[in-house]
Amino acid sequence: MNKLLSKSFLWMFIGLLVTFATGYVVSISETMLDAVFNSSLYWVFIIAEFALVIFFSIRVRKMSPTTAKICFLLYSFVTGLTFSSIFVLFELDSVMMVFLIAALVFGLFGMIGYKTNTDLSNIGTILLMGLLAVIVCSIINVFIGNDTFDLIVSIITLVVFFGYTAYDIQKIKELSEENIDNEVLAINGAFELYLDFINIFIRLLSIIGDAKD
Repeated sequence: MNKLLSKSFLWMFIGLLVTFATGYVVSISETMLDAVFNSSLYWVFIIAEFALVIFFSIRVRKMSPTTAKICFLLYSFVTGLTFSSIFVLFELDSVMMVFLIAALVFGLFGMIGYKTNTDLSNIGTILLMGLLAVIVCSIINVFIGNDTFDLIVSIITLVVFFGYTAYDIQKIKELSEENIDNEVLAINGAFELYLDFINIFIRLLSIIGDAKD
């Protein structure tokens, strides 16, 4: 495996480790749970997540490698704070099982993106439109609260991020084949793959996860 792609996977793994470790530690402390969810800090964390995504996406290629790594790890940590809710709402063995399933599916579509000779850049616009559609539908369903609608949105979201996984892997592979070995590009790739995996995991958990009584 080429250097850029392997570095992207390494940093993606580190980001996931930070997120899940943070989420689990917060979930076993009532004090920290209260601080995150029973105060105005929850909305601060939510806004911070969105702000960091936007800031990182726009500025990452202009950052130094150190700044890019710090921003990525900071985003992983903040996501972990809100992620703690999954350990409260779902059985731990179910979370682990869904994580494994998500990893297998992610690996499958990643392999497709790595091996295929089809140019996946053509589906980028379609995936973006699909992503915007599910974001809008998810916001609408916050007010509607329809379980069937939520299931449909979750399935569509999975399809979108299956596509994004293959798309992002191919994009990183192509950069690698151009002999580009850049730390910032590796962190950017890790960030994109991290988002793909997290969204696949969350949606699978909402569909097949075993909720606590």
